[in-house]
Amino acid sequence: MHLIFKNLVPNLIQLWTHDFKDLGSADDPFVIRPTIWQAVGAAMASCGPTIPYSFCSCPQNIANDKSQCTADTWSFWLQYIAPVILENRFTEDKYYWHFIDLVKLVRTCLQFEMQKKDIEFVRRGFERWVEKYEQFYYQHDPSRIATCPITIHALLHIADSIDATGPVWTSWAFPMERFCGSIQPAIKNRRFPYASISKYVTDDARLTQVQVLYNLQDKLSFQANPHPQQCFLHSNYPTCILLPPRMATTPEPSLFKKVIAALATRYDASATRVQHICSAECVRTWGKVRQLDGGDTMHVAGVIKPLQDSCDATFVWYETLVDKYARQKKRQPEYEMKMFYGQLQHIFVVSLPSDARLCITEPTVHILTSIKTCKVEHSNAALDIHYYSKLGGLDILDITCIQCVVGRIPCANNSWAIIDRSGDLARAFYVPETSDE
Repeated sequence: MHLIFKNLVPNLIQLWTHDFKDLGSADDPFVIRPTIWQAVGAAMASCGPTIPYSFCSCPQNIANDKSQCTADTWSFWLQYIAPVILENRFTEDKYYWHFIDLVKLVRTCLQFEMQKKDIEFVRRGFERWVEKYEQFYYQHDPSRIATCPITIHALLHIADSIDATGPVWTSWAFPMERFCGSIQPAIKNRRFPYASISKYVTDDARLTQVQVLYNLQDKLSFQANPHPQQCFLHSNYPTCILLPPRMATTPEPSLFKKVIAALATRYDASATRVQHICSAECVRTWGKVRQLDGGDTMHVAGVIKPLQDSCDATFVWYETLVDKYARQKKRQPEYEMKMFYGQLQHIFVVSLPSDARLCITEPTVHILTSIKTCKVEHSNAALDIHYYSKLGGLDILDITCIQCVVGRIPCANNSWAIIDRSGDLARAFYVPETSDE
């Protein structure tokens, strides 16, 4: 936390802006011109409305004021914003790619699980990174020794620390600082503050045990009710909850036809047969969906009108099965799981009565979504950043296909960079069905 986000990153920015201990000159090849740095700060501030609030606090213009940037701010900036807005900003690309190497190393360090090969990658990676740092910034000039503080040398010991104590998240300062922040309101007695803290921690631990033993997390929670009134829950969809607003009107005829077509595909029946039991009155539209157990809240672009100071939470990452031989109609379908990004347009709750012809033995509910797919033009696989400029057609999918919300950063030529912070823990694995022989 302090090594990278509170020391190394701010020091790099000071070097790039010719503000590091009065060293060097404004003509150094790694220095970014003031006008370009102002553009970098403006680009950072402009991405605030398109990054969901759950990702980070609203990005500030670092060209004007860096004092409000916390370690959490620098962490998000380093991993997601900077790789996009710093591209083509240096006079020589080698400084940008040297920075990208740092981003890759930091992301590897922040993995939930690390194997021996990952630790070795971190060890060799930081060795090469420090060597290039000395070549680029220290330049083997004793008068520039101030560019090599102890924090640069400490990078060489990160791999050894991980090897000895485990992944970084097991010992870094973020959880402890947040825990200290959570107990500050417990200090009611200034004369005996430690007694107040001790009582609060003990009571909180007891309450947590009662919640776990008797499954009373919702009943004994001091936080806002995760299931507000007028929400929609269904046993067929235990992982999500629909939130208001709910539209009283029926979907447009063209959209309703797409819903019928999706249901016809699901039940392997004709659209006429499905429409016989599913009228437009059977379809209701909702405005938000929240994944349970601490998941994201996603908004529907066709229902939620964005406010001036709101953050866009309508773009999502979703997965669905795609026929590899869809263009070869005479070939037996073979499906594979593919991931997509798109904008959530609608959420439909479809209530179907029982029907013998469709093998529906009891009234059934389907929650479907319509998503406009992002036409990804190119990607940076190593950083999981994807670029697009246009939205494609409308897909009707089951809501379980949606994995998480994603953010966007505006780029040049009316294009966008999609940033996905979900990581490997959110990646679904599709195991195809195999017939027993």
